[in-house]
Amino acid sequence: MRDFVNKEIKKIKPSGIRKFFDIAKEIEGAISLGVGEPDFDTPWHIREEGIYSLERGKTYYTSNAGLKDLRIEICNFMNRKYNISYEWNKNILVTVGGSEAIDMALRAMIDPGDEVIITTPCYVSYEPCATLAGGVVKTIPLKNENEFRLTKAELEKAITPKSKILIMCFPNNPTGAIMEKHDLEEIKDVIIKHDLVVISDEIYSELTYDKNHISIASLPGMKERTIVINGFSKTYSMTGWRLGFACGPEEIIKEMTKIHQFSIMCAPTNSQYAGIEALKNGDDDIIYMRDAYNERRRFVLKRLEEMGIPCFEPKGAFYVFPDIRGFGLSSEEFCLRLLKEEKVVVVPGNAFGESGEGFIRISYAYSIDDLKNALARVENFIKKLK
Repeated sequence: MRDFVNKEIKKIKPSGIRKFFDIAKEIEGAISLGVGEPDFDTPWHIREEGIYSLERGKTYYTSNAGLKDLRIEICNFMNRKYNISYEWNKNILVTVGGSEAIDMALRAMIDPGDEVIITTPCYVSYEPCATLAGGVVKTIPLKNENEFRLTKAELEKAITPKSKILIMCFPNNPTGAIMEKHDLEEIKDVIIKHDLVVISDEIYSELTYDKNHISIASLPGMKERTIVINGFSKTYSMTGWRLGFACGPEEIIKEMTKIHQFSIMCAPTNSQYAGIEALKNGDDDIIYMRDAYNERRRFVLKRLEEMGIPCFEPKGAFYVFPDIRGFGLSSEEFCLRLLKEEKVVVVPGNAFGESGEGFIRISYAYSIDDLKNALARVENFIKKLK
């Protein structure tokens, strides 16, 4: 019998993150600092709205693009938070999480052979989705000494006549890096000069600590060439609700909606009603969770400094990305030994691209007690390495 499996799918490696979680399941008493998921329950008023929608029998399909009221609230949110004006019936698509939006944006825009530039280290799905859409991936390895920000020179060097799309994620998973307005203004000129379109994954936009998030779509000349990806998972601790959205030019959103129509139909209806409540009345929840994450961020950075592990100060998301090159182990070796010897799960940096080698990702979306216990074990481990 012939091989029926798609050859491109065979080439794609499984997620490097899952490998460690599978090993951890077999180790009793392991503490995980590996999952990028808020440890807060979804705020009650948001859950209550989801429940109420079920009690009212709101269990039907919505329009493919999402409930009108939700799309209106997304427009209000984007205008209120980031000073970007969208029209609910032209520029907004409600999706099954941010991940679906990324996949659809790539499929809607890539012609075979188009180059997709991806900044790394990065979220694990960008490269596989670009490959499956027929794109040719080019990566820009961002540097620790630049706090993993994308520079004008790095972008200019990566562009060729075949370049079409730039994917970037700020605040960043896994590094916690951000791009400030002056950083974005520098790369904006390069993007416009070479007529690129940007997929800007801003799922952590509300989790910034020293400065408010700036969306590249808010800069002059960029809204018409940017697809902003965002959602409810991180901002409102709604990971299991699977609710995201894309904002962008009408002609691209129209084609993304067509793909969504044939592959998904619509995002879960009760999740959409909960999303309306989150956007209307969830600002205080954001502040509460962000303040808690900031406390944990400062604690983790202090403990790493006490251990002598170099780590730049992340300004967003809920990750730190410490440099473990001084211990003479690869990222994977460090993480495997830490798991087996001290029962702590962290993720090797190379799971997020080759430029992450020599680093590890630690999530601080955990209680202070869990962080204290886990980092005490990390300290024990590195004492044995010295």
